[in-house]
Amino acid sequence: MTPFRSSVFVFLLCSGAVSAEVPQVVADIAPVHALAAQVMEGVGVPDLLIEQGASPHNYALRPSQARALQEADLVFWVGDALTPWLEKPLATLGAQAHVVGLLEAPGTVQHEFRDAGHEDHADGHEGHEDHDEGHEDHADGHEEHAEDHAEHHEHDHAHGDLDPHAWLDPENGKRWLGMMAEHLAEIDPQNAEHYRANAAAAQADLDVLNAELAVTLEPVKSRPFVTFHDAFQYFDSRFELNFAGALSLGDAADPSPARVAELRELLLAGNIQCAYREPQFNDRLLAATSEGTGLQIGVLDPLGTELVPGPDLYADLLRGMARSLADCGAE
Repeated sequence: MTPFRSSVFVFLLCSGAVSAEVPQVVADIAPVHALAAQVMEGVGVPDLLIEQGASPHNYALRPSQARALQEADLVFWVGDALTPWLEKPLATLGAQAHVVGLLEAPGTVQHEFRDAGHEDHADGHEGHEDHDEGHEDHADGHEEHAEDHAEHHEHDHAHGDLDPHAWLDPENGKRWLGMMAEHLAEIDPQNAEHYRANAAAAQADLDVLNAELAVTLEPVKSRPFVTFHDAFQYFDSRFELNFAGALSLGDAADPSPARVAELRELLLAGNIQCAYREPQFNDRLLAATSEGTGLQIGVLDPLGTELVPGPDLYADLLRGMARSLADCGAE
């Protein structure tokens, strides 16, 4: 925690801002939980619904987690694009809670799923120019691969659906912090200014982090890289990185033989040095696809799987991703 944030929390605590009636708050995944924890710091601690290391796409609630939903006053979740199974528990167990879907909240930067082939990105990142406008520049690539997607069902999202990994854009983190503070202020007006001060301090920290990440990533902006699956466009779009392709288009399905062959052909072209696996997925297929290419395989963790849940996880997650991208291929 920065000295600025610490001083804000100490001041508010000493001024008697903490209420005896702490709202019961639940967050779906660790990055969202970290943002909520920053806003609530000094008042209470939110519950994390999906435990570390578990896939958010398919999860069975434990009794303690179901009870947390039943007792919740406020639930923050990315939305059904990430956790479709959670809709029913929210409608039943969490029926008394105020539920806030973050992905489609006003002001959220949104990206549609892209075709993860992206051969045109291997020599540059011209395709990033209009990312915040919905990726119109990828329309031709989408049409070219539409038949392959339909045949192999590599992901369960139709073109035009929102990519749910929106927390990886720190500008969304800033927007969500402010929104969380307002929802908390509404149900807990006694601590309204505390939440707002926490959110403002956390937003200022993210501005500093943004500048830090830009410096870290500047030397590798033009370096093409591939990933196990296409979960990182919010991050690579924000920092104008040169994403070249992904082995799998979705989280929940294995890639087709055609996709594997396509990516291997891209790797054998010889201008890609770095590929990235994720801690929660087996990297056997990525290793096999890159065999004989001299590719360095690093780790990108979009969920903070190996981090300790809490207010620092969000910044640590983004900083770790930037460091991994900068380190791969470094002399």
